[in-house]
Amino acid sequence: MTTRIDTRFAKLGAEGRAALVTFVMAGDPDPATSLAIIKALPAAGADLIEIGMPFTDPMADGPAVQAAGLRALAAGETLAGTLKLVREFRAGDQSTPIILMGYYNPIYIYGVDRFLVDAKSAGIDGLIVVDLPPEEDDELCKPALAAGLNFIRLATPTTDDARLPKVLTNTSGFVYYVSIAGITGATTPDFGKVATAVARIKSHTNLPVAVGFGVKTAADAAAIAAGADGVVVGSTLVDAVRHSLDANGKATAKTVESVVALVKNIASGVHSVAKPKK
Repeated sequence: MTTRIDTRFAKLGAEGRAALVTFVMAGDPDPATSLAIIKALPAAGADLIEIGMPFTDPMADGPAVQAAGLRALAAGETLAGTLKLVREFRAGDQSTPIILMGYYNPIYIYGVDRFLVDAKSAGIDGLIVVDLPPEEDDELCKPALAAGLNFIRLATPTTDDARLPKVLTNTSGFVYYVSIAGITGATTPDFGKVATAVARIKSHTNLPVAVGFGVKTAADAAAIAAGADGVVVGSTLVDAVRHSLDANGKATAKTVESVVALVKNIASGVHSVAKPKK
């Protein structure tokens, strides 16, 4: 099974550069504006797109992503609506990998089998479900792999060499390394430690390693890109949406462009780092 995620990382490896992975929340600040943002991301420099599934109790998310999820829920976003969003994106883009990121509860309520059929047909390539550890792989991970979706696992600074093989067992697509111990958007990572951690993970797997949590600027992105296969940026994009809204929390003429401008800037940092071609 070769997915769009596999194809994209192979292409970028051959070109000698890291991937820029952008995270936005589905339905934030409303479904139409969310779709416009997602449609604009590839041209702005996003190589892969993570789309958050809004949830009422997002335990791993910092204040920015939590607020985005609440805005989306208030605007009527649902998991079915998120799948519709991806289908509408796919009508104009068949190549950019799309990953859904979130928590198991909405998928469980939707129904795992139904969700996997609908996700695959919508054009989703991979899943990141942060509250399902490897011990629960029978719940969703293995069925997702059987359905042709990548299941992307998180590794953290506390994932030691004894635990890492278990984390990697059914992981596919790429490994998402969480660069700090804590919630999203909390602080800036120590880039030297990140490079060391990425090298340690890569000694256990041939999968690409993308690094997220705490990436805010082009300089941050360049520092991460020097040692990783991908750079994930999320909270700062979600903040750009929030800062663009009017006094009533509604989208303005600046909303899409504010995200696009930030992605272009961060992409310039990723693109500034030449890596050995694979």
